[in-house]
Amino acid sequence: MGKSEYILWFDTVNNQDVARVGGKNASLGELISNLKAEGIRVPDGFALTAEAYRAFIAANDLADKIRHHLDAFAQEKQTLAKTGKTIRRLFQNAEFPEDLEAEICQAYRELSRRYQVEEVDTAVRSSATAEDLPDASFAGQQESFLNVSGETEILDACRRCYASLFTNRAISYRVEKGFDHMEVALSAGVQKMVRSDKACAGVMFSIDTETGFPDSVLLTGAWGLGETVVQGSVTPDQFTIFKPLLQEGFRPIIEKTRGSKAKKMIYTDDGSKNALQTIDTNGKERKAFVLNDDEILQLARWAILIERHYGCPMDMEWAKDGHTGELFIVQARPETVQSQRTAGMLKTYKLKDQAEPILTGLSIGDAIASGKVCRVLSTKDIDQVEDGSILVTEMTDPDWVPIMKRVAGIVTDYGGRTCHAAIVSRELGIPAIVGTGDGTRTLKNDQVVTISCAEGDQGNVYEGEIAFEAVDVNLDDIPPTQTKIMMNIASPSAAFNWWQLPAEGIGLARMEFIINNLIKIHPMALVNYDKLQDRDAWKTIRDLTKGYTDKREYFVDNLSRGIGKIAASQYPHPVIVRLSDFKTNEYADLIGGREFEHEESNPMLGFRGAARYYSDRYKEGFALECQAIKRVREVMGFDNVIVMVPFCRRLSEADRVLQVLVENGLKQGVHNLQIYVMCEIPSNVLLADQFAERFDGFSIGSNDLTQLVLGVDRDSSELADLFDETDEAVKLAIEQVIEAAHRHGRKVGICGQGPSDKPEFAAFLVEAGIDSISLNPDSVVQVKRLVAEREATQKS
Repeated sequence: MGKSEYILWFDTVNNQDVARVGGKNASLGELISNLKAEGIRVPDGFALTAEAYRAFIAANDLADKIRHHLDAFAQEKQTLAKTGKTIRRLFQNAEFPEDLEAEICQAYRELSRRYQVEEVDTAVRSSATAEDLPDASFAGQQESFLNVSGETEILDACRRCYASLFTNRAISYRVEKGFDHMEVALSAGVQKMVRSDKACAGVMFSIDTETGFPDSVLLTGAWGLGETVVQGSVTPDQFTIFKPLLQEGFRPIIEKTRGSKAKKMIYTDDGSKNALQTIDTNGKERKAFVLNDDEILQLARWAILIERHYGCPMDMEWAKDGHTGELFIVQARPETVQSQRTAGMLKTYKLKDQAEPILTGLSIGDAIASGKVCRVLSTKDIDQVEDGSILVTEMTDPDWVPIMKRVAGIVTDYGGRTCHAAIVSRELGIPAIVGTGDGTRTLKNDQVVTISCAEGDQGNVYEGEIAFEAVDVNLDDIPPTQTKIMMNIASPSAAFNWWQLPAEGIGLARMEFIINNLIKIHPMALVNYDKLQDRDAWKTIRDLTKGYTDKREYFVDNLSRGIGKIAASQYPHPVIVRLSDFKTNEYADLIGGREFEHEESNPMLGFRGAARYYSDRYKEGFALECQAIKRVREVMGFDNVIVMVPFCRRLSEADRVLQVLVENGLKQGVHNLQIYVMCEIPSNVLLADQFAERFDGFSIGSNDLTQLVLGVDRDSSELADLFDETDEAVKLAIEQVIEAAHRHGRKVGICGQGPSDKPEFAAFLVEAGIDSISLNPDSVVQVKRLVAEREATQKS
């Protein structure tokens, strides 16, 4: 055989060569051949072809022996474990034919020459001819070997790659997917090792892995070699980037979550070859992000280029070289879960009862499951796992797959959204909660729990069996409406869940939800951090804001990213963000808040909304809100964000708030900024014409408006029967506001609970000529159909 049949350099192959060099190596060649000119760096290397594998098989007379053991397994005469072990031993005892061995060694010497070293360090990776396909990932089914240098070690690593084609998990996976064992060949890729042991590495997807939201890049990373991220043995940093605005030159990093990164995998420093070790990270490494913003954005740009070239969502591995500081892509393959989902259907899950979680982590998938805990720490004990149980373990690897198929859900101590447990559970369609930290200590064998991945990014574990419902929503043939149907979204973590719904924006995004759940600290406590009297609050704030020299930046950074993620979910449709509308008792409950809030006998009608923004008691805190909005619109690029002023009682107050906004860099019309007022007070109705001269639009808050028009405490159980948005007085107020707004060419929408709960109220709003109705996400399809019917009736 000639050299071209045994060895192919990466820069000479592409995706048409999968049959010769396997999916992984073909993809590396595709990247080098087509995207190197775009600035994407891929380490050089070569592939042993499928012909080389078959030559190895033939030279050692292995084919009949392998087939004999596979037939015995298929006929249940031999266990999977014995089959795999016996076949792997055949490979380990075999030798390379002389001509093939010579060509491998010659190629390795050439690779060393290209990098100007005597023996270049490499990663030797398995690349099967049936892997990295759009409908079958073969995630982790074959082996990779890192830090391999020297001809003897290269040959041994290639032999071990060949043997790994018959790991127990690989045999099982091929049986499940219907692949003929003997038709699949293996190519070994020998690639220059990126010295990420001195820096960091991780995984990147060009699609949101949980919801299928197509406009985001999900990036995870940890210190050291990337194996810890892939295996799920650490909880990595996580970043989300919005692709459309990145391509327009903005910096739309809409999520940055610091992982614990407790360990890292590095080369040993004892001089031995091929040796790796896992060590604890230090405190500085755990507190720091592995990438700076420029590096995050660079990798995201590469993800966009790679996805565009392949024409499908991609799963990529990246590494940073600690010597040169350069970033590299070391693998790229099609994403295999979200891209295969059926379009036109949205399955939603919802708990019927509320409870406090006993454990939290990252949610994988969007389902809910209940079952008995089966706590297993080693694959040696997987025979203890019962069908339909909740598997609780530290982490998973491909050896766990046969068991993962049988359980109702998975909980792990470690891992991020791109770890093995996450990838496989998505592919299997079962919910998983990863990176809980102490799941194996908190949960006990036979304890009945419910795990919920249907509440946003945070996965929750609840005590006992909690009832839930699953609903299939058909998104096909939903009629268009003249009235815009929008959504109420509070949580950034849940925003991507609803991107498929036929909504035209977000009518209400509550800033206070982000402050309460993500930031947790009173803004004035951050402004006055060095002067805080409450030392307990001071210590808590110190711990929460590690990494921020200026504590105010902690508020601006987290608030802007929270708003940015919500804005991304509906871009370019309008997203109306209500400025903070806590009441004094709610502000007081924030960390450090009691030092800046006074008690009020009636907080509902007290120091809230617009009155706070120009007050000396809060205006420095309000300035942080403005900075966050300005960053979202001008740095991240989300000019679809509209600002809404709540509880604006008087015209003079409106003028003062608008002036304060200008002083903080938010002026109407600049960068197309629109500012709405919330219509929730009788004065907003009575003076609607004058408010329309000041604001760009109205958003009717039907809950507060009903409360104040009817004089009914909306939280009173005694008066529940009297609280009714469909009361004639409330409807008359709404009609007056709509008429006044339209006289001045202003838009008016509604964002209260009423239209979600009462179809007849939604019908009234259409008849009154409202421009938009903002609903809870689970009501969007139903109400949109109703609105379409009512609009058709009006036309006829």
